[in-house]
Amino acid sequence: MADLYAVLGVPRTADAAAIKRAYRKLAKELHPDKNKDDVKLAERFKQVSGAYDILSDEKKKGQYDRGEMDEQGNPKGFAGGFRSGGSRPGNGGPGDSGPRGGFRDAPPDFEFSGDPSDLFAELFGRAGRSGGMGGGSMGGGGFRPPPARGADVQYRLAVSFADAALARPQRIALRTGKTLDLNIPKGVEDGQQLRLSGQGEAGPAGAGDALITIVIQPDSRFLREGSDIRVEVAVPLATAVLGGQQRVPTPEGDVMLSVSGGTSSGKVMRLKGKGWTRKDGSRGDLLAKVMVEVPDDPELAAFLRGRVAAA
Repeated sequence: MADLYAVLGVPRTADAAAIKRAYRKLAKELHPDKNKDDVKLAERFKQVSGAYDILSDEKKKGQYDRGEMDEQGNPKGFAGGFRSGGSRPGNGGPGDSGPRGGFRDAPPDFEFSGDPSDLFAELFGRAGRSGGMGGGSMGGGGFRPPPARGADVQYRLAVSFADAALARPQRIALRTGKTLDLNIPKGVEDGQQLRLSGQGEAGPAGAGDALITIVIQPDSRFLREGSDIRVEVAVPLATAVLGGQQRVPTPEGDVMLSVSGGTSSGKVMRLKGKGWTRKDGSRGDLLAKVMVEVPDDPELAAFLRGRVAAA
């Protein structure tokens, strides 16, 4: 493994704050949640976590800087093993070279008395508990990814033209068997996607989301133009000539429209506030185009045309 300072990208003179900043930046970039199935980045994340575990601990950092600890957090520098029952020259015993009993070439701040097997149990037991690389997701020396959320579930919801125009709530049945009343957003567009948090598949870290795509069904009577709606209205010739009331379809239902006498085919009449609901809750207009129906009776048609000409 590379030098721990190099792993974090900081100089050996870096203080605790600089080390922490470097770790946070790298952990954010390399975290498995952002790089799923990338083995190389997972290994890099493991190295960064291990380096920070040692360098963020003042005691471990000192031992590493003095060469008493390797990059995995294991002690090093024991050249001659231990002697059971022996003593050092400083203590009146032959054959040893150090001032303290137990190990030759031991670190200056390292002291231990007792059975050497207890020392190894303490040292390597501690290393095992820290996972060798230290860090919550690094137990046992290997990478353990965080718990995952459940998968998102896709739905398609067909909404009638009129319901979409009026932003009427819709009922949807989920795969879980649950039925929900869904609020259609004002100014909804065909293909717009809505997210229901926590309504997807279950998972160790919580359920995923339900992603609902709105599909607006066409209506042969209506044509949307922005927030306005166009509609063609068949008006009998007699009503167009003499004037009268004519039924006109709107998203809410039919309304009666007053047609003035002498109205020609192609004339557009505006019904304010009967169009598509905008995002702010206001509504556009309904534009009704008059289509005059000429009767099959030639005499009646000639009579009505005469009345139009006289007017």
